[in-house]
Order: sequence, then structure tokens, then C-alpha cells
Amino acid sequence: MVTGANSGIGRVTAREFAARGARVVLAVRDIGKGRQAAGGMSGRTEVRRLDLADLASVRSFADDLDGPVDVLVNNAGLMTPPFGRTADGFELQFGTNHLGHFALTNLLLPQLRGRVVTVSSIAHRSGAIDFADPNWQQRRYRATAAYAQSKLANLLFTAELQRRLTAVGSPVLATAAHPGVAATDLLRRTGDRPRLQALQHRAVRLLGQSEDDGALPTLFAAVADVPPGGYAGPTGFLQGRGAPALVGRSRAARDADLAARLWTLSEMLTGVSFPLPAHIG
Repeated sequence: MVTGANSGIGRVTAREFAARGARVVLAVRDIGKGRQAAGGMSGRTEVRRLDLADLASVRSFADDLDGPVDVLVNNAGLMTPPFGRTADGFELQFGTNHLGHFALTNLLLPQLRGRVVTVSSIAHRSGAIDFADPNWQQRRYRATAAYAQSKLANLLFTAELQRRLTAVGSPVLATAAHPGVAATDLLRRTGDRPRLQALQHRAVRLLGQSEDDGALPTLFAAVADVPPGGYAGPTGFLQGRGAPALVGRSRAARDADLAARLWTLSEMLTGVSFPLPAHIG
């Protein structure tokens, strides 16, 4: 199962799984775009609606899904959009990139059999979790800082999820990946900020790679022999491009206390908790 599988590295990831014999669920907000993407894939695909910016949609999606899930790829995300809020009042990037996937993963854990791969970003290195105001209700909104916060949250979520899975003896692995600097639709969703667009396109030309290559770390994290909590990314200059391998993460992303605090906050905000051990696949 791949969230945000209608475009970018999510589409490539779904395509590669399907081409190798997997039955792939494309979990997308726009069913039409999802079907269009699935139409270009060989193998068995299924398109289901999932809006990560709406917890009611996340719950409905999980309730309607039958059978085991071998790999869940938490790929969908937003990058530096204008300020907005989810249906539940969360800041749009924190709510979509982290809280939506947090809720989805915990709701699906009873059906998960293999791995949870969560897509983060190089930008996590500049991220900080503001526990007093994670949803930007009291401070001036800064889109890049909000994005970095959500991407750091992705790695902290992976770390705490793996700790909990290990503690209950589950064979499910939690891993993470980042695509480097990949030429995806995210780089075209910068609102009316032409200077930011120009800088991003320049960065892709100098340091980046195609969306096909950008999907390789996600595929690596999903199927390679990696340790619990492993983090994959490109190995070229500044991790912008190159062959996938295990890569390092920031000190904050390695902070177990920070990860536990974020988990508690996420449970409080979403109303979704880690399942009882007997209910975990």
C-alpha cells in the first residue's frame, strides 16, 4: 500500500511493486488521478480514496480495508504550501505529513505483516518540534520551518514505532527513507513564490535526480536487508542523488525522549493509540 501514489516517487514506488508481482493499493485523495496513474502500471492495482488531512477519511479507509498488508509506504506529503489547516484544525503540513500517517499506521497495525516505510526528507535536519505550538496557532507561520518540523516528526515517529514494535515482540519493521533532491510535483507546488520555485529548480539541476531515482531509497527501505528503524537515502553529494544506502540522521531525530514526547502528543491530537500487543500483526 502506497499513500500519495498518483504522482512522484509514490507513483514510481507503486509501479515498481506492481511490476514485480505485488498487489498494490494506491491510497490517494483524488480517485481520478489515482486511476490514471494505475492505468500506466502493469500488474494488479487497486485505487482507494484516502485524505490524510481528514482523520474521518483515515478512519474510514482503515475500516474498509480487509486482509493483511505486507508493506505500508507512508509517502504522501505537502511541501511548503501557503498556510492552511486540515479538516481537524491541524497545520496542513504537520497534519498531513505526520499526524495523518501516524493515525493510519496505528489503525492498520493489526493487519500489517512486513514493514512500515515512512518518507522523510533532508529538510528534517533543520526541523524542531514546537510542543507548545505544533500547529502554528500562536506564532507567525513559516512554511519551510513547518515542513522541516513535519519531516523531523516522520523520523521520530519511525523510531518510536520501532521501539514499541520491538517491545511487544512484533516482527513488523519500521523504516524510513528520503529521496534526496528529486524532480517531483512537490517542487511545483510552491504557490505564488516564483523565487522559491527558481531556487528549487536550480537545486534539482545541480544536485538532484529524477523521480524514478528518487524512489530508489523508498524501495530500498521496503525490501532490502536493513536494520529496525533503518533510514535510507541517496549516497551522492550532500545526499542529493546517487545509489540508495543507509544514511545518517540529525541528533534530534535520534533523541528517544523527543520521539516518545511526540508520540504522546500525536495520540492526544488524533485520538489514535498504539494497539494492544494481542492485536498487532
